[in-house]
Amino acid sequence: MLKHLYIRNFAIIDELELDFNSGMTALTGETGAGKSILLGALNLVLGDRADNDSIKQGCDYAEIVAEFDIQQLDHVAAWLVSQELNVDEECILRRRISRDGRSRAYVNSTPVNLQNIRELAEMLIDIHGQHEHQSMMKSSVQRQLLDDYAKHSPLLEAVSNLYVELKLVEDQLQHLQQTSNEQNDRLDLLRFQTQELDALALEENEYLRLNSQHKRLANAEKINSTVEQAIYSLSEDENNNIQSSISRIISSLTSINEIDESLSPVAEMLTEALVQIDESVSLLQNYHDNIDLDVSQLVNTEQRIQNILDLARKHRVEPETLTSLHEQLQKELDDIDHVDERLDELGKQQKDLELKYIHACEKLTSSRKNAARKLNKNITQSMQTLGMNGGKFEITITPVTSKRFAYGLDQIEFTVTANAGQSCKPIARVASGGELARISLAIQMIIANSSKISSLIFDEVDSGVGGGIAEIVGQHLRTLGSSKTGRENQVICITHLPQVASQAHNHLRVEKQTQDKRTSSRVISLDEEQRRQEIARMLSGVEITEQSLAHADEMIERAQTI
Repeated sequence: MLKHLYIRNFAIIDELELDFNSGMTALTGETGAGKSILLGALNLVLGDRADNDSIKQGCDYAEIVAEFDIQQLDHVAAWLVSQELNVDEECILRRRISRDGRSRAYVNSTPVNLQNIRELAEMLIDIHGQHEHQSMMKSSVQRQLLDDYAKHSPLLEAVSNLYVELKLVEDQLQHLQQTSNEQNDRLDLLRFQTQELDALALEENEYLRLNSQHKRLANAEKINSTVEQAIYSLSEDENNNIQSSISRIISSLTSINEIDESLSPVAEMLTEALVQIDESVSLLQNYHDNIDLDVSQLVNTEQRIQNILDLARKHRVEPETLTSLHEQLQKELDDIDHVDERLDELGKQQKDLELKYIHACEKLTSSRKNAARKLNKNITQSMQTLGMNGGKFEITITPVTSKRFAYGLDQIEFTVTANAGQSCKPIARVASGGELARISLAIQMIIANSSKISSLIFDEVDSGVGGGIAEIVGQHLRTLGSSKTGRENQVICITHLPQVASQAHNHLRVEKQTQDKRTSSRVISLDEEQRRQEIARMLSGVEITEQSLAHADEMIERAQTI
């Protein structure tokens, strides 16, 4: 629901702040006072194309901010989350246009492109009247209105899920068919490559192990000499080996321990060191016994490494990745070898899913036709009360055979005629803007309970009507703005007729004023007496009479009973 509108430096508006409430709000004023300017500002913040001429003369920029309450609009909150935008109880749209031609749009203080703000705006507010962008004209919105009215969410979800699953299977099938067409040449190459890798029989991490082994074999003599020298120095040198030297030191320290016990820790540490040296000698001896000095083993290792490097260069990969390449090529070979089986399997899945999809679409189509018949009757009846006697509304549902869609196989179009004896035409081709606005009102009256949009604006919906019909139009707008199914609804109506304005729950008057040779517009929220005076003015013109005031009182009082 639209809560607040702020306008600055737009057209003839210096600065204007407006608060809006739920229910029906009438927006009145003399012709040229600026009612259309307010709507133009709102359209701009909702994503209309910016025009430098709309910036107030003498100013460098214009700014419009619209604040919406979205506490009851879960689908809007979900959309904001999907776009990674801040989510709160309120949603604030801001648009700023500069004299240099730059335009910026924001949602909850985050910059967005116009496409995003238009998409969001369509979920927040709907404008009906003589304007270029009206959601009711879009076939997607017409389909959505019918589906919302019929509560088709479960059927639509079933169709959409089957559509996605079918599309996935078809993509896999197409890929495999392309593979099948190219498989003969590829098959021969794959078999040759896998046979080479099979013959190599490379083990996991074998190349790294071979490199390590090669280093040991290539340096075996040096290693052997170094180990023998270490063993000799530690234990085999008859004159001065380390083991014997430490043993003698320990013995001499032990002999004087009785004289001075402070040397006891030293003796203990040397004893521990001697144990470590004994173990080191044992390990070195064992290592020495296993040193391989076989030259043929070195040659075999070098040849194995060379074989691996040659095959790695042939496949243009690192030697360490040959095993994974082998697995990859083997899998591709297996896939091609079994492609016919997989094609048959996917073909069966496709046919099964296609039958399920068509069945789900037929079920959805049948339900749409039933709902359309009810809507046709109810909206046609509503049109009769809105000054379109003999008018007819009809939803055409045409099957689509050339393509599949996630929303079914129906082309849905709203058609209408405002006069008896004439054939229905698409609603987008209705000539009269006033008739179009009233038809939109008739549609909204019927589907209001199921529509996801809680804020509606009707621009001069009373065009071309008067008297009792105008009062009925006002009654419909009042009813439409009343709360239904626990949700606050909001209707804002720009009108010139007192019969419509008298039905409003809230009343705003637009005034034009001139000061210091400058013209500007302002909007006043009317209290009860001001509203009485305004409706009397609309009834009698410039001069307000006692009779017009009494008539205004009667109209307002009668509206309270609805």
